Amino acid sequence: MLSEKATPVVRSTLPIVGAALEDITELFYRKLFDAHPELLRDLFNRGNQANGEQRKALAGSIAAFAGMLLEQPGTRPDAMLARIAHKHASLGVTSGQYKIVHRHLFAAMAEVLGDAVTDEVAAAWDEVYWLMANALVAVETRLYQEAGATEGEVWRTMEIAGRRQETPDVVSFLLRPRDGRPAGTFRAGQYVGVRAELADGARQIRQYSLSTAPGRPEWRISVKRVRGATGPEGEVSSWLHEHAHPGDVLTVSVPFGDLVLPEGGEPLLLASAGIGNTPVLALLDHLVSTGSGRTVVTVHADRTPADHAHREEHLALARALPGGRLHLWYASPGHDAPDVPAGRADLDGLDLPEDLTAYLCGPLPFMRTVRSDLLRRGIPAERIHYEVFGPDLWLGR
Repeated sequence: MLSEKATPVVRSTLPIVGAALEDITELFYRKLFDAHPELLRDLFNRGNQANGEQRKALAGSIAAFAGMLLEQPGTRPDAMLARIAHKHASLGVTSGQYKIVHRHLFAAMAEVLGDAVTDEVAAAWDEVYWLMANALVAVETRLYQEAGATEGEVWRTMEIAGRRQETPDVVSFLLRPRDGRPAGTFRAGQYVGVRAELADGARQIRQYSLSTAPGRPEWRISVKRVRGATGPEGEVSSWLHEHAHPGDVLTVSVPFGDLVLPEGGEPLLLASAGIGNTPVLALLDHLVSTGSGRTVVTVHADRTPADHAHREEHLALARALPGGRLHLWYASPGHDAPDVPAGRADLDGLDLPEDLTAYLCGPLPFMRTVRSDLLRRGIPAERIHYEVFGPDLWLGR
């Protein structure tokens, strides 16, 4: 927790620092990449840098963490920290990089806020930063140990054993080790980082869910091509769609991610939209293959049946569970799904068990809406879990 000396300083300056955080983080990234261009080239998502989302996410995570230190002293936002730590581990982040971030972040803070950053203010916010950083380092260290990996050394080469066009925008890839051994174990709902060497020499990394259950000799990822209608084209997804074919080799991380099922028999809600169904496919596949008798409510929303990746597999798995219930919505059902209601997912009319645990994955607006619906129906926040692909890992803490 914050020290007695730092607490009133952070409390009094949080409005000022919070209001300036986007300016601070924008300057921070400029300073960081000027000093370490390799971090932009090979670690940070250039798309999120270009559209400003990474800057907003960093500002939001700092403000959220500081606010929780003040509002709930003596506790830690473990869900938020775990989500960020798993993402960092899949990128191969090392503890030494937190010192680099600290140096440039606090230089940017001093430059933006000027004389407002007294020695006392700097020391108090230094506590905030290192409380968050050290907590993340501790979790990441444990994750590396559990993965049997040296800090940051999470990469392996895997061969593409198969490729299938699932929808016009989604391609799935089967991955296997080049030495012929089984791909290895993971927990249903986890993801891997994929590092692609692009035409300009950059080695950009993106995360993709493993979209089948553990226990198979190969892993499967399903990649949606990010189009550039409202932002930059997805660099890695476009590269995979255009250049990755059977027999090619990819650099893939060991699996990480905390959207995994707890032991027990409590009812489950698995809610997804669009390509967010990929971790749900693995969860459903795991439940079916282990003969689960749990009550499982599966909810999915998509644009059209043709845009619903792995549609037949998704529906078959949901229906194979003896305690399963399936609810679909398509924005435009068309002739292929005449019995599916048109529009967005609406939980209001669903009969949901009061003691369910919910797992959500999809666009942020979808997850916010579903979460709000569940909270309104009395589901405690701690039983609502997320998978967030993108920079906003602090959301839904």
